Amino acid sequence: MLKGLYTAYTGMINEQHRMDTLTNNLANASTVGFKKEGSTSQSFDDILTVKIKDSSLGANLTRRMGMNNPGVKIGENYTDFTQGSFRITGNTYDLALAGEGFFAIEFTNKAGETSTMYTRAGQFTLNTEGYLVTDDGDYVLDTQNRRIRLNPLQDAEIDSSGRIVQNGTAVATIQVADFEDYNYLEKYAETYYQPVEGARPTEGTAQIKSGYLEMANVQIVSEMVNLISITRAYESNQKIIQTYDSSLEIAATQLGRV
Repeated sequence: MLKGLYTAYTGMINEQHRMDTLTNNLANASTVGFKKEGSTSQSFDDILTVKIKDSSLGANLTRRMGMNNPGVKIGENYTDFTQGSFRITGNTYDLALAGEGFFAIEFTNKAGETSTMYTRAGQFTLNTEGYLVTDDGDYVLDTQNRRIRLNPLQDAEIDSSGRIVQNGTAVATIQVADFEDYNYLEKYAETYYQPVEGARPTEGTAQIKSGYLEMANVQIVSEMVNLISITRAYESNQKIIQTYDSSLEIAATQLGRV
């Protein structure tokens, strides 16, 4: 197979992956607490090329022709944990984290299994039983890993340390967790993260802002510029394949007639 065809093909596959990642960022530009993702790429390991079946060199002898790089391969995706902008809502249970850290959430999957997830999305509310929950109904945890239950008939105040006060009494303190290395956090859905083996939890230093929401850290203008760049790179690889295809068609259908 012609080397250029494979190189252009791998380039198109890589640009398609970059496009998928970027469009997901754009789709979640208004999602509370969303952290944008990026993609990496790397070249295939260089391989040694040799000239074979060259009788001028003697029997069973080959000559080195240098190194050959057969294209690009998809690397790893990464998450940009840069803090997003704050939006004022005035709702007591809308919370944003100023600094590093995550809210701890008791998550229940479709199989009924519970686990602790972490998120920056603080769009919370009280359910009918008075528990502080996310939009999806998952429970927000306090510093003792317990569900937070409040009196829905009383007003509440939440200070920067996460302490919830009702009727002059501290009811609970919202847990703010953090990790030494975010590379050990695995993304789950759009705004949840779960620790993997090797994750080392620490106490979060972020301050809680009541009445605010942290928006996605996606810059739409820069993402659109990247979108144009990716599209042009994809089209360039596409044109290379079309050129090879035309050349091969001429070689197969016309040169043989000469």
